[in-house]
Amino acid sequence: MTPRLWALVTFGVLLVALVVFAALTVPWHRAPAPRADQVAALGQFPSEQVARARQFRAELRPGTYASMILGLIVALVLGLTPVGARLVELAGRPFGDHWLARAVLGGLLVVLVGEVLTLPFAAWRHTVVVRYGISTQSWGGWGADLLKSLVVSVVLGGLALAGFFAVTHFAPRWWWAFGAAGAAGLVLLLSFVLPVVVEPIFNKFTPMADGPLRTELIALADRDGVPVKDVLVADASRRTRAVNAYVSGLGPTRRIVVYDTLLTEATPDEVVSVAAHELGHAKDGDVLTGTILGALGAALAVVAIYLLGAWSGLLRLAGVTSIGEPRAIGLLLAVAALAGLAAGPGQAFVSRHIEARADRHALDLTGDPQTFEAMQRRLGTVNLSDPDPPTWEFLMFASHPSTVQRMAAARAYARGER
Repeated sequence: MTPRLWALVTFGVLLVALVVFAALTVPWHRAPAPRADQVAALGQFPSEQVARARQFRAELRPGTYASMILGLIVALVLGLTPVGARLVELAGRPFGDHWLARAVLGGLLVVLVGEVLTLPFAAWRHTVVVRYGISTQSWGGWGADLLKSLVVSVVLGGLALAGFFAVTHFAPRWWWAFGAAGAAGLVLLLSFVLPVVVEPIFNKFTPMADGPLRTELIALADRDGVPVKDVLVADASRRTRAVNAYVSGLGPTRRIVVYDTLLTEATPDEVVSVAAHELGHAKDGDVLTGTILGALGAALAVVAIYLLGAWSGLLRLAGVTSIGEPRAIGLLLAVAALAGLAAGPGQAFVSRHIEARADRHALDLTGDPQTFEAMQRRLGTVNLSDPDPPTWEFLMFASHPSTVQRMAAARAYARGER
């Protein structure tokens, strides 16, 4: 069998594995959240608050979608014309056109073009969230976070580019196999490393002070059979008024993280309700499930890229001779952008079902649907979320059930509807 035939077989096997694993691990059934209860829940929000939340989202929408469209156009121009290949050549020229310089510096330059062109929209978004009181960051703090994100992206992106094109350079016939294994391994590694290495770059984490709330959270995790290393408080208030909590890490790195804003805005019982939801993700292995799905998807993408390299017309558009050469970085990013756009609604659909299961877990663990509903109302109020967003936008982008859906699910649960 030729390498291409092996790649086709591998692609089929990975695709079947991805579909089967998703079918077995994603909770396709959702607990009831009757529309009548959603309407009743919406009526509990003051009309001026709903209007303010919708105005906030309306002001964010033009810049958000303009940024997405511009980013896609830039990716297509860089990938489906020779412009991207020429930028890679330009970056490698001072280093004798060495393949590694082209791969790392050229790849970063291509990505940087898109980031710079969409930066004004990010700045505009910052002005909106500050005006509505969601962000507490000055321009200096916002710029510092932006710089930190850039440094992290450069380091991780540079390593990924170097690794990928080292494989294509030294194993030109079988790079798809080594690359697929490496991509899957990288996803698994980052799931363990990011929580303990990258998160502290953006937030300061301190152990929650001993007291009734910490004791209750630890007891909650123990009762749920989800061992956690610690309960940490993130200093989110230095950049936002938004409230949140999450369970981070896998195995020995797992910890409950609570925003300091949540501690000041919510009651202790509501904090416990949020933590119960997050423990549901850990209990059901959602982080591990997402990691495995991501690893399979990454491996599948590498093999798909190799097979796509047989499309000579596409290579001619990009001005390259092989999809495995550094000059094809723009083409790879264009393909990734299109694939991401196509897969987005499906990923959002899966995410909503997983989040709904975690909500049900919180209700089962605490047995307190009233506090759960109150917490959802508080989350929507403080975070200035539209409690009942437009259907088209919700289906396209929402990673969580809407606020009124979550409140309705709590009401149905209280009535014994399962």
